[in-house]
Amino acid sequence: MRFVTPRKAARGLGAAGPGSATAHHWSMTVSSVALMLLTPAFIFVIATAIGLPHGGVVAYFSRPYPAIVTALFLIVGMLHYVNGTRIMIDDYLDHTERKVALIVAQLLGWAVIAAAVYALARMAFSPMVAPVTTIVVH
Repeated sequence: MRFVTPRKAARGLGAAGPGSATAHHWSMTVSSVALMLLTPAFIFVIATAIGLPHGGVVAYFSRPYPAIVTALFLIVGMLHYVNGTRIMIDDYLDHTERKVALIVAQLLGWAVIAAAVYALARMAFSPMVAPVTTIVVH
Protein backbone atom coordinates (compact mmCIF):
# COMPACT_ATOMS: atom_id res chain seq x y z
CA MET A 1 0.00 0.00 0.00
CA ARG A 2 1.30 3.39 -0.96
CA PHE A 3 0.87 6.19 1.51
CA VAL A 4 0.68 9.74 0.13
CA THR A 5 0.62 12.56 2.62
CA PRO A 6 -1.75 15.45 2.01
CA ARG A 7 1.27 17.73 1.54
CA LYS A 8 2.75 15.50 -1.16
CA ALA A 9 -0.62 15.23 -2.93
CA ALA A 10 -1.04 19.02 -2.95
CA ARG A 11 2.52 19.88 -4.01
CA GLY A 12 2.50 22.00 -7.15
CA LEU A 13 -1.25 22.54 -7.03
CA GLY A 14 -1.32 25.65 -4.87
CA ALA A 15 -1.95 29.28 -5.69
CA ALA A 16 1.57 29.68 -7.07
CA GLY A 17 1.42 26.61 -9.30
CA PRO A 18 1.79 26.61 -13.07
CA GLY A 19 -0.88 28.55 -14.95
CA SER A 20 -1.86 30.36 -11.80
CA ALA A 21 -2.82 33.90 -11.03
CA THR A 22 0.74 34.59 -9.84
CA ALA A 23 2.16 34.19 -13.35
CA HIS A 24 -0.66 36.35 -14.71
CA HIS A 25 0.01 39.00 -12.06
CA TRP A 26 3.69 39.15 -13.02
CA SER A 27 2.79 39.36 -16.68
CA MET A 28 0.47 42.30 -16.02
CA THR A 29 3.07 44.00 -13.80
CA VAL A 30 5.84 43.69 -16.39
CA SER A 31 3.60 44.93 -19.21
CA SER A 32 2.44 47.84 -17.01
CA VAL A 33 6.03 48.92 -16.36
CA ALA A 34 6.86 48.55 -20.06
CA LEU A 35 3.86 50.70 -20.99
CA MET A 36 4.85 53.26 -18.38
CA LEU A 37 8.23 53.59 -20.08
CA LEU A 38 6.91 53.44 -23.66
CA THR A 39 4.01 55.89 -23.28
CA PRO A 40 6.08 59.12 -23.14
CA ALA A 41 8.15 57.99 -26.14
CA PHE A 42 4.96 57.10 -28.06
CA ILE A 43 3.39 60.48 -27.25
CA PHE A 44 6.56 62.20 -28.50
CA VAL A 45 6.49 60.17 -31.73
CA ILE A 46 2.82 60.89 -32.41
CA ALA A 47 3.14 64.58 -31.47
CA THR A 48 5.98 64.92 -33.95
CA ALA A 49 3.94 63.31 -36.72
CA ILE A 50 0.85 65.47 -36.19
CA GLY A 51 0.43 68.01 -38.97
CA LEU A 52 2.75 66.33 -41.45
CA PRO A 53 1.42 65.70 -44.96
CA HIS A 54 0.87 62.11 -46.11
CA GLY A 55 4.34 61.77 -47.62
CA GLY A 56 5.89 63.24 -44.49
CA VAL A 57 4.11 60.73 -42.25
CA VAL A 58 5.22 57.83 -44.44
CA ALA A 59 8.79 59.15 -44.47
CA TYR A 60 8.71 59.72 -40.68
CA PHE A 61 7.47 56.21 -39.87
CA SER A 62 9.94 54.65 -42.29
CA ARG A 63 12.67 55.72 -39.86
CA PRO A 64 13.58 53.08 -37.24
CA TYR A 65 12.91 54.98 -33.99
CA PRO A 66 9.28 56.01 -34.63
CA ALA A 67 8.40 52.65 -36.19
CA ILE A 68 9.94 50.60 -33.35
CA VAL A 69 8.45 52.74 -30.57
CA THR A 70 5.01 52.63 -32.17
CA ALA A 71 5.17 48.87 -32.76
CA LEU A 72 6.36 48.13 -29.22
CA PHE A 73 3.71 50.40 -27.70
CA LEU A 74 0.89 48.82 -29.70
CA ILE A 75 2.05 45.23 -29.17
CA VAL A 76 2.64 45.56 -25.43
CA GLY A 77 -0.55 47.59 -25.01
CA MET A 78 -2.73 45.09 -26.81
CA LEU A 79 -1.20 42.12 -24.96
CA HIS A 80 -1.91 44.01 -21.72
CA TYR A 81 -5.48 44.53 -22.96
CA VAL A 82 -5.90 40.82 -23.73
CA ASN A 83 -4.62 39.78 -20.30
CA GLY A 84 -6.72 42.41 -18.52
CA THR A 85 -9.93 41.51 -20.29
CA ARG A 86 -9.32 37.86 -19.44
CA ILE A 87 -9.49 38.74 -15.73
CA MET A 88 -12.74 40.70 -16.17
CA ILE A 89 -14.31 37.99 -18.30
CA ASP A 90 -13.31 35.25 -15.85
CA ASP A 91 -14.79 37.26 -12.96
CA TYR A 92 -18.12 38.22 -14.49
CA LEU A 93 -19.15 35.64 -17.09
CA ASP A 94 -19.87 31.93 -16.95
CA HIS A 95 -20.01 28.98 -19.33
CA THR A 96 -20.67 29.70 -23.01
CA GLU A 97 -20.68 33.48 -22.65
CA ARG A 98 -17.26 33.28 -21.02
CA LYS A 99 -15.81 31.16 -23.81
CA VAL A 100 -17.22 33.42 -26.54
CA ALA A 101 -16.04 36.58 -24.81
CA LEU A 102 -12.53 35.16 -24.34
CA ILE A 103 -12.33 34.22 -28.02
CA VAL A 104 -13.60 37.66 -29.13
CA ALA A 105 -11.15 39.48 -26.84
CA GLN A 106 -8.23 37.38 -28.09
CA LEU A 107 -9.22 37.86 -31.73
CA LEU A 108 -9.65 41.61 -31.31
CA GLY A 109 -6.30 42.00 -29.58
CA TRP A 110 -4.36 39.96 -32.12
CA ALA A 111 -6.19 41.59 -35.05
CA VAL A 112 -5.17 45.06 -33.85
CA ILE A 113 -1.57 43.87 -33.40
CA ALA A 114 -1.53 42.35 -36.90
CA ALA A 115 -3.06 45.45 -38.51
CA ALA A 116 -0.66 47.81 -36.74
CA VAL A 117 2.44 45.79 -37.57
CA TYR A 118 1.28 45.43 -41.18
CA ALA A 119 0.68 49.18 -41.51
CA LEU A 120 4.06 50.03 -39.98
CA ALA A 121 5.87 47.50 -42.16
CA ARG A 122 4.13 48.82 -45.23
CA MET A 123 5.20 52.37 -44.40
CA ALA A 124 8.72 51.31 -43.51
CA PHE A 125 9.35 49.21 -46.62
CA SER A 126 7.40 51.19 -49.22
CA PRO A 127 9.18 53.34 -51.75
CA MET A 128 8.92 57.03 -51.11
CA VAL A 129 5.45 58.19 -52.04
CA ALA A 130 4.91 61.70 -53.35
CA PRO A 131 2.48 63.64 -51.19
CA VAL A 132 -1.05 63.81 -52.46
CA THR A 133 -1.76 67.22 -53.94
CA THR A 134 -5.07 68.69 -54.85
CA ILE A 135 -5.60 70.46 -58.13
CA VAL A 136 -7.73 73.55 -57.93
CA VAL A 137 -9.28 74.72 -61.17
CA HIS A 138 -10.20 78.39 -61.28
